[in-house]
Amino acid sequence: MTYEPPPGEQPPGNPPQPGYPPQPGYPPQPGYPPQPGYPPQQGYPPQPGYPPQPGYPPQQGYPPQPGYQVPPPAGYPGGGPGAYANWGQRAGGYLIDWAPIIALEIIGALFIRVSVVIYLLCLLAGLGWWIYNRVFQAGNTGQSLGKRTVGLRLISESTGAPIGPGMAFVRDICHILDSLACYIGWLFPIWDAKRQTFADKIVSTVVIPA
Repeated sequence: MTYEPPPGEQPPGNPPQPGYPPQPGYPPQPGYPPQPGYPPQQGYPPQPGYPPQPGYPPQQGYPPQPGYQVPPPAGYPGGGPGAYANWGQRAGGYLIDWAPIIALEIIGALFIRVSVVIYLLCLLAGLGWWIYNRVFQAGNTGQSLGKRTVGLRLISESTGAPIGPGMAFVRDICHILDSLACYIGWLFPIWDAKRQTFADKIVSTVVIPA
């Protein structure tokens, strides 16, 4: 049977085990001192309000723009029959322009039996004079020899400026129409308000005092 030692005794045969000394306790950790409280944050002072912006003065409305006026054309202003060359002046200037051509044709006709070459040269000389005098001079300056002699000038009715060699050439060709119907076109300036021939009306030209 098993021996059971009384309470408080060690069983025989086993020496008592020495006990470990009690472990010293760690000293109590000192508490951290209380942290001083931060001073209460001071609120930012209220921002001063911006002063009210002064209102801009009311914009003054632009004055009403006047309606666009179409400028009058820069043509010859006219002013009645007295502002244009009369028929006698025009006839005198025309005869002066054609006098050299007529003279050359007469000379050529006189020498046609002697030499056809002379006749042809006279015709070419007359043609050259017509181109120089009636086309270039009258077109560029408004005055052929005849018009310059009697104090007249040929201009465009719409611009008031010389018409240029091209239109001067066309105008002289249109004089053929003035010779039709018994030369009525040449006489038309006698009663026409602007003293125009048919050729003038076709190319819109007038002849005025220079």
